[in-house]
Amino acid sequence: MKFIDGGLSPSGPLAGDGHFLALKFTADSWSPYTSVKVGLNPSQGTGLVEIIDDPDKNAVFKITDNESQWVEITWTNGTNEGYMTYSLKDLVLESDEA
Repeated sequence: MKFIDGGLSPSGPLAGDGHFLALKFTADSWSPYTSVKVGLNPSQGTGLVEIIDDPDKNAVFKITDNESQWVEITWTNGTNEGYMTYSLKDLVLESDEA
């Protein structure tokens, strides 16, 4: 992942120098779900964010430590719940001096 000077936003969780990961979440159908939340764990203050009503289902994450962070997805259909996690350990973070 390339290092981005200045970040992606003038303020908030995407501000400041760093590495950023953009993901698009897809499902055969979103209608069975009453909630789908995504985020990094540990996060830098945003926690899990609801995407069920997000029209494009895209998310951007600022990676601060790929060895200890992971992407987490939780969902519910009102009766059942589930979650998935994805390790970031295999990401290669480019040096900020490159």
